Amino acid sequence: MQLSPLHQDFVLHFGEMGSRWGINRTVGQIYALLFLSSEPLNADQIVEGLGFSRSNVSMGLKELQAWRLVRLKHLPGDRRDYFTTPDDLWEIVRTLIDERKKREIDPTLTKLRELQMAAPGYPDETYANNRIAELTSLIELLTGWYDDMNSLETDRLVQLLALGSRVQKFIATTEKIVPLGRSRKEKEKDA
Repeated sequence: MQLSPLHQDFVLHFGEMGSRWGINRTVGQIYALLFLSSEPLNADQIVEGLGFSRSNVSMGLKELQAWRLVRLKHLPGDRRDYFTTPDDLWEIVRTLIDERKKREIDPTLTKLRELQMAAPGYPDETYANNRIAELTSLIELLTGWYDDMNSLETDRLVQLLALGSRVQKFIATTEKIVPLGRSRKEKEKDA
């Protein structure tokens, strides 16, 4: 399998970016090749296309499966395993974000909550506990927002993202009518 210059550039770039995203170069290149392929590929085709060892390809495919970024396919009359990526780009993005959240954010949030539950043992821990509480609140706010966005239908999410900075302008406009920072009940009492 000979890769076109377009394929080569994309695959090489994805490999380099992979190391910045927390996966190794080989895994990034395997994913890029599968992503651009119109047909599912088997491990031998990936070895041929990228020039990697069979064991590196097998390990890379297992890692991509653990991330839920590739799908296993079987073709009629062929006993080999074939691999492909989801067709829906939004499914890929949602999977990536969900996996990163599970692997990075959730364990950190669990640890922060554990630390908050422990009573300060030393006088100088009060400041640290307050900072941990602030960080916990921020991460909970962000993960709550993520959960809200993740529950939206893709079409609605695209519409929301397309609004861009217009959302900020809307908030600024409504803030003149109902200032932020007060609960609805407080606002109703004043009315």
